[in-house]
Amino acid sequence: MPELPEVTPQQGDPASLATDSAYDANAIQVLEGLEAVRKRPGMYIGSTGERGLHHLVWEIVDNSVDEAMAGYADHIEVTILEKGGIRVVDNGRGIPTDIHPVEKKPAVELVLTQLHAGGKFGGGGYKVSGGLHGVGSSVVNALSERFDVEVRQRGHVWRQTYQLGVPQAPLSKDEQIPEDETGTTITYWPSTDIFETVNHDFETIRARVQQTAFLNKGLTISLTDERPIEVVRDIDALDDDPMDGVGVEEDPASAAEPEANPTGEARRKPVTYRYDNGLLDYVTHLNRSKKADPVHDEVIGFETEDKERMLAVEVAMQWTTSYSESVHTYANAVNTHEGGTHEEGFRAALTRLINDFARTNKVLREKDPNLTGDDIREGLTAVISVKLGEPQFEGQTKTKLGNSEVKGFVQSAMTEELGHWLEAHPREGKEIVTKAVQAAAARVAARKAREATRRKGLLESGGLPGKLRDCQSNDPTICEVFIVEGDSAGGSAVRGRNPYNQAILPIRGKILNVEKARLDRVLNNQEVKALISGFGTGIGEDFDITKARYHKIVLMADADVDGMHIRTLLLTLLFRFMRPLIEHGYVYLAQPPLYRIKWSNAEHQFAYSDRERDALIKDGTSRGWRLPKDSGIQRYKGLGEMDYSELWDTTMDPDNRVLLQVSLDDAAKADEIFSILMGEDVEARRGFIQRNARDVRFLDI
Repeated sequence: MPELPEVTPQQGDPASLATDSAYDANAIQVLEGLEAVRKRPGMYIGSTGERGLHHLVWEIVDNSVDEAMAGYADHIEVTILEKGGIRVVDNGRGIPTDIHPVEKKPAVELVLTQLHAGGKFGGGGYKVSGGLHGVGSSVVNALSERFDVEVRQRGHVWRQTYQLGVPQAPLSKDEQIPEDETGTTITYWPSTDIFETVNHDFETIRARVQQTAFLNKGLTISLTDERPIEVVRDIDALDDDPMDGVGVEEDPASAAEPEANPTGEARRKPVTYRYDNGLLDYVTHLNRSKKADPVHDEVIGFETEDKERMLAVEVAMQWTTSYSESVHTYANAVNTHEGGTHEEGFRAALTRLINDFARTNKVLREKDPNLTGDDIREGLTAVISVKLGEPQFEGQTKTKLGNSEVKGFVQSAMTEELGHWLEAHPREGKEIVTKAVQAAAARVAARKAREATRRKGLLESGGLPGKLRDCQSNDPTICEVFIVEGDSAGGSAVRGRNPYNQAILPIRGKILNVEKARLDRVLNNQEVKALISGFGTGIGEDFDITKARYHKIVLMADADVDGMHIRTLLLTLLFRFMRPLIEHGYVYLAQPPLYRIKWSNAEHQFAYSDRERDALIKDGTSRGWRLPKDSGIQRYKGLGEMDYSELWDTTMDPDNRVLLQVSLDDAAKADEIFSILMGEDVEARRGFIQRNARDVRFLDI
């Protein structure tokens, strides 16, 4: 077992809001039993696919993070095991092992077998936590074919093993250890009968682990992958990640770079993160990928706490010369994608403060209109993290903070702290205002262009682009639009579609790279204007998801380098200016086949990868099917090479096609990746491509 350092609660730590209550069996509150979890796992973890699989990891890690937020832990180790297992070790107090006064069972067994049993209810064990994680531990247990818990507490190591949530033996009191050695180790293997895959994605977990370290200053969190990996290229060509190492206690080597172990197999190097400056380091990290000059060198940061109301806020922010806003919010370390009252308070205070500063310092004259919030936030990177006793999450994905008291608290803290900073830094303040004034001028210039693209009505044809081949249905929920590059592919798509509910919008070549352009220039681009008017939602501040003309927007591009580039340009436009389309699940990537296998004595087949091609050929040959000598296998270089019937059969027919839905799990990570791929920093882009090249399924150069 790894040896972990011990910590004591830091009283008065504004980030922890730690409680002095005893954390023992009396603090565990039981609300209901563990029924139906295995029957309907999606109700508890969202899905049984890759997203649900990783949700299990977050539940266990977040429990350890709660110990850190309460001031009782400062070290967490996460390990990806072979055969789908996960191990999480912390040096917190350990889940209580004493007997519960009402249930007459060890408290740790209740936490792991009762759906709503935990120290997060009623404030007995925690004043701040990332959610109802008593639910999480038991659900992970219920969905695991094996689940081992080890608690270091009260001078002994306590162990228990479960299968699908059922204890295999009573809690055992094992070897003696020093009284002051405490902590919990959870090791589990998700059930292969329940989950579609038990193959954890290293990068998904690494990004979440790093984010956790940013949000909890002083917390050391490491990630180790014990699975052997296939070395597909010279490892010397894989550079260390230029994004890693900001304020890290142990500088992590690139996770992409394998290392040899004693058996000769290659494995990823472990990574360790620790950020003593917390959100200040986070903003520095986010801005590093933008390759945009900072408007002011110093990252602005502050922390404020109201102990009486159990509220704390930490803010870090910096303006750059980029044109995109990058504001990320968290509540009790939960990523609040949809914003909420903490973001409302931040925005309200920021807009008023900058306008007041601009007028006081004569940058805005009396007759000038106020700067809008969008003007002021152009180029701003900010992270807002609040901690509170009873968070209320709402919105479509339960990632919007609803606590009304938080808005006023954050607004007041921002007014005081940012107000002081502006008073102390008048030169930097004027530079911030100057950038906002330039953004306002661009906004005015863009207004006419935006008016030209704004739809007259939800389904009026008067505002539609001329090249759109619209569908007959007026019901957006069943309507689809295929974005196709090139006239030949567009012609095949028009002939092959179902005209009742499938529309085709051809575009010419590569659209504008919006990562490097302001809104006024974006709206003067003819291809972008056609997309905006076709979608019907408007753009930027005029965006209205309820006016979407299609609930499926399908990006259909060739499988070569140019096609990938076009797809990335389109995704950048959607992410920067129409993000709700992605958040609501309206955006898809078509998956056209790569090969046609033309058998002489059997029906033709289509393959979507080299592996599938080889498997189909092997299977067909074993059946006695024959391939013509010269032209048995056709490699599609582009969509235009398919006739309309092939395009329908393979890519557009709902009964046969494969569509990949574009999702947004981590806006901060997506922001960083788009900045790297579409920004100015060539070296960062080269490093990203090298590290992720092995994940590309096909590449035709």
